[in-house]
Amino acid sequence: MQYDYLVVGAGLYGSIFAHEAKKAGKRVLVIDKRPQIGGNVYTEEIEGINVHIYGAHIFHTNNKKVWEYISQFAEFNRYTNSPVANYHGELYSLPFNMYTFNKMWGVVTPEEAAAKIEEQKKEAGITEPSNLEEQAISLVGMDIYEKLVKGYTEKQWGRSCRELPSFIIKRLPVRLTFDNNYFNARYQGIPIGGYTRMVEKILEGVEVQLNTDYLEKKEFWDGQAEKIIYTGPIDAYFAYKLGALEYRSVRFETEVLDKPNFQGNAVVNYTDRETPWTRIIEHKFFEFGDQPKTVISREYSSEWKVGDEPYYPVNDEKNSKLYQEYKKLAEEETKVIFGGRLGEYKYYDMDAVIDSVLRMSEKELC
Repeated sequence: MQYDYLVVGAGLYGSIFAHEAKKAGKRVLVIDKRPQIGGNVYTEEIEGINVHIYGAHIFHTNNKKVWEYISQFAEFNRYTNSPVANYHGELYSLPFNMYTFNKMWGVVTPEEAAAKIEEQKKEAGITEPSNLEEQAISLVGMDIYEKLVKGYTEKQWGRSCRELPSFIIKRLPVRLTFDNNYFNARYQGIPIGGYTRMVEKILEGVEVQLNTDYLEKKEFWDGQAEKIIYTGPIDAYFAYKLGALEYRSVRFETEVLDKPNFQGNAVVNYTDRETPWTRIIEHKFFEFGDQPKTVISREYSSEWKVGDEPYYPVNDEKNSKLYQEYKKLAEEETKVIFGGRLGEYKYYDMDAVIDSVLRMSEKELC
């Protein structure tokens, strides 16, 4: 065995484990099938702008331990996530707050806004929400649901809101204040210089091999290390023997524009059903850029198929049951630890990924 640990995947989970393993004196190799490190947080400089190639990533956490840990590798700016919703040219504040309610209904006080939401909830006859549509109406009323939730959500998930579980919308902030900060987190920002620079520092001194697909030569790679840290899709590891788990995938159309400002904000969500993209990202505004040009990415959501890049697990009842079956198989693999968004078939914010891998590392490397 050449290595104590083979880490499959150079995203946050794999990179941080590799860092901790090397620090503990272990022999570790990281491999990734992509030509670059960083997983989905990878950023690439275009026209002096750090472009989020796999979609917008804003770091936010209330976990002081996680914040202090990741701050070893990057200085974070003071970026605050305040998206804008565009519904057929009407612009609304996100998260839903008093600016949103005033624009939608003309209400001025929190009491008026709360009363309007309650009135529309009663009109819809919702007592115990059983799906995303009912949950959304109970949170923000029918008008906001129809204009700002329904179209965007159905584009994003490729399913009717009535077919989606209610918990998906529960992450959405709703405030009876004028607070435009989407994340209610103590610590928030973007790494100055981009995420790739941050991951490079995490992997400093670690052996990394890119353009290398573990599953293509699984037997060979298994023979190179005492243990495997696997961060790829759990169903792919088992050759889809129980069937494929479902994901949503995302496609980006990125272009450089010969102007300093396209939309005036980092993120604008297009919430009507007719616009084919879900949102437009203007990358320079993540780092307060003043470059003469700008780079935008239109984001399109699509159903995943084998060979596509998996982004969001579809954590409905059917897929959750199938994942539990794969998890049983994973627990029988004494040499392999499955981790991260794809290895655990779980939607993970970045801070939760870091917390998870640090806990695993403490247990594994003690």
